[in-house]
Amino acid sequence: MALKLLKPITSGTRFASRLDTSMLTARRSEKRLTYILPKQSGRNATGTVTTRHQGARQKRFYREIDWKRDKIDIPGEVVTIEYDPNRTANIALVKYIDGARRYILAPDGLAVGQRIFSGETAALLPGNTLPLSNIPVGTAVHNLEIVPGKGAQMVRSAGGAATIVGFEENYTLVRLPSGEVRRFNPACRATIGQLGNTEWKNINFGKAGRKRLLGIRPTVRGTAQNPRSHPHGGGEGRSGEGMHPKTPWGKSARGTRTRKKTKHSAKLIAERRK
Repeated sequence: MALKLLKPITSGTRFASRLDTSMLTARRSEKRLTYILPKQSGRNATGTVTTRHQGARQKRFYREIDWKRDKIDIPGEVVTIEYDPNRTANIALVKYIDGARRYILAPDGLAVGQRIFSGETAALLPGNTLPLSNIPVGTAVHNLEIVPGKGAQMVRSAGGAATIVGFEENYTLVRLPSGEVRRFNPACRATIGQLGNTEWKNINFGKAGRKRLLGIRPTVRGTAQNPRSHPHGGGEGRSGEGMHPKTPWGKSARGTRTRKKTKHSAKLIAERRK
């Protein structure tokens, strides 16, 4: 998807850009696969804010995504490619020959009318899903499972792609987008190709109001707050942090490794990200 620069006819459009949506083929989602997404506004069941800077977004419908791709050896056809407000990647509606309809994430190069397949004998084409043991070294994949059969949990955002780098005795080595090389069970499945909508990260929203409609509330710098609210607060005039960067609760914010050394999945990391 390419970026479109807007004519600077207002202050909000002076530097704003949008994605070219000409490749999208449907304006309405599949009704049987959608439901209203409840607003959480960053709060837990007791009403306490657990994630800051969230709230006041527009009404939104959630599209059910087929993360498991469990229509094994049943071919399907891509019917539409649609926008999804809940994620950065676009989605594709697939109609299988048994009549079922499912949403999947749309990889780069997927087109309406294309046939997709899930199973050990699937071809190495964008949108097809195979076990890691059946994917050759050097292939770009997304929608990675961590536990076989549980469904995709990794590499699901726009432009994301992991690469198969090798095989060990009981594991498949995969280089993730972060640069980390991780061990996976060869029975875990992944989808071929890089996710589309790669230009999403280059969007300039142009004005604060567009971020508010997405449910993103303002962020206040720690140095602009008072000492009771943030470790960086206080001081006469515009003063610096005066200490190593900290969160509002006093935890180190940059440079300190916070991952537990005894975490159960540490043995699955073959090479740390840089």
